[in-house]
Amino acid sequence: MLVPLVVLLLLFSIKIVNQYERGVKFTLGRFAGIMEPGLNVVVPLIQSYQNVDVRVVAMDIPRQDTMTKDNVSVEINVVIYYKVNDPKSAIINIQDYSYATTQVAQTSMRDVVGETTLDDLLGKRELIGKRIQEIVAKASGEWGVHIDTVEIKDIQLPSDLIRVIGKEAEAEREKRAVIIKASGELEAAKSLVKAAKALTSIPGGLHIRMLQTINNLGSEKSNTNVFTTPSELLEAILQYVKKK
Repeated sequence: MLVPLVVLLLLFSIKIVNQYERGVKFTLGRFAGIMEPGLNVVVPLIQSYQNVDVRVVAMDIPRQDTMTKDNVSVEINVVIYYKVNDPKSAIINIQDYSYATTQVAQTSMRDVVGETTLDDLLGKRELIGKRIQEIVAKASGEWGVHIDTVEIKDIQLPSDLIRVIGKEAEAEREKRAVIIKASGELEAAKSLVKAAKALTSIPGGLHIRMLQTINNLGSEKSNTNVFTTPSELLEAILQYVKKK
């Protein structure tokens, strides 16, 4: 009768801790050590334990309606990656470390966004995430929680502000297009001036260019008739008129 009771007691005493867990053991309500992965012995009625998952957890913080420094209402959503690096503190120092980390992240996110302008919020997401991470890490360190990183997942702007930003972006694109077109025309004009100088500096250069133009026109299907007059003939006519 005694042997089966001892065997049954041993079976209830043996506990298995998974590789990704740590067990926090208590003896008569007092902390008695950390149970490592594998087989562990817990004396029934005298000892108890709680398993703590030490893997990295991706926590999606609910979307928060927040006001920026320049009084723009935005809805922001962040993701926090954290893990428990001190199981004892995670169980003894806080009732629910996961819930507490969520609450600190929400308040920290609102505080950081409230100190940031909209332009910085949209253009410096990584810096904003690091700032939130620093605040959350400072608070959660006492709970045995290590914050790996904080990433801004989404920023939702008011619909009227989105339309304004869209119009500004369109105006900026049109401005750039005008500048590029003007620059192209300026370069083309400079090239034409150089070409004209080169043609006039070479004897017969203009005639060669004229013949090329006539040849190009002749290769195209058109009902247009083109008559050309040598510039020397025109100059001779002008000289004759002046003498008269």
